[in-house]
Amino acid sequence: MWLSNFEIVLKDRIIERGSLRIEDGLIAEISDRPVANAAIDGEGRLLLPGFIDMHGDMIEKEIEPRANVRMPLELGIYDLDKKLAANGITTAYAALAFTPTTYGHVRSVENTTAIIDALVTMRNELLVDHRVHARFEVTFPSAVTVAERLVQSGVLGLISLMDHTPGQGQYRDLEIHTRNMAKTRNIDYATAVEMVKQRIAAREAHGDTMDVVTGLAELARANGVVIASHDDDSLEKVALLHGLGAAISEFPITLEVAAEARRRGLATAMGAPNALRGLSYSGNLSAREAFSAGVLDILASDYHPSAILPAVLALADMSEGGLPASVALASANPAAALGLKDRGHIAKGLRADLVIAERGKMARLRATIRGGRKVWSDGAIAMAAKAAA
Repeated sequence: MWLSNFEIVLKDRIIERGSLRIEDGLIAEISDRPVANAAIDGEGRLLLPGFIDMHGDMIEKEIEPRANVRMPLELGIYDLDKKLAANGITTAYAALAFTPTTYGHVRSVENTTAIIDALVTMRNELLVDHRVHARFEVTFPSAVTVAERLVQSGVLGLISLMDHTPGQGQYRDLEIHTRNMAKTRNIDYATAVEMVKQRIAAREAHGDTMDVVTGLAELARANGVVIASHDDDSLEKVALLHGLGAAISEFPITLEVAAEARRRGLATAMGAPNALRGLSYSGNLSAREAFSAGVLDILASDYHPSAILPAVLALADMSEGGLPASVALASANPAAALGLKDRGHIAKGLRADLVIAERGKMARLRATIRGGRKVWSDGAIAMAAKAAA
């Protein structure tokens, strides 16, 4: 099947009016010019590699859209799957957290395990290639035991080590965190202050967390699971996690920390919503600032998958590398960091995971192709009658 008349974004250049042939789910041929009788005429639209999202924590909201309003797991997963496909994500790492009981039932062992089990069971019937990114709070005492079970079952693709205690990491600015908590949870400021104090006290009561950190790192290294640090806020923390084998630094808090992570060989990952808006909602490092400084490697959906495409196009205007450099943030770079050698950019022999999009005041994603099969379309891209038959 030929896709013709597209602006094809390759890893190192752009073909202005090119064509691509798909065979058996793979990219079989790439041409620098249009071809006749193609199955799809792109009419000059963009053809990008499918997005690889290493950190998307939207699944909990699909299952519990409002506090204590629980929907069936399968329904939430189907809804999220469609949403991801509609936003060009062809490989998705569901970021599912295991936390102490103080964080509530949504991220309890029972709830998170049930989501993972359902996701794995349903995987072959979904539109997107779903994988598991297990997030462990270092204050969660059973982290290593839970991780061992997941590793033994073969479902883990990524482990991240987190500490969301207020006063450090993502929430180092207590005032911003407290105000955000009051607004998000629809509670008064005084109540939010008390909740913050309780979380700090619980962290202090837990004591040393190095046994959890080193245990998870050893388990991941022994089983070939990629390790990510999370909310790195100091050079010392970067050095520690690098020494334990971390390959990715998720959401570094400052430019200095991001630069140190890059110097040590870690890929840096930040949120597409941050890049699109130009600022972090927690008051931390701007993804645009990191990109301009050359210390941003990966864009993740974080909590809003529709931000990836417009963020990629916005960053393209900020770099000498243009679209190839910004598109790599959501494709080639996460593929490399996660060890996915069969996808990540448009090249002969790789999976035909593709995104058809067009520019505009707000970028529009028109169709998503996974493994050579169109898994989502808004109807703007018509197939030739012969090909459709």
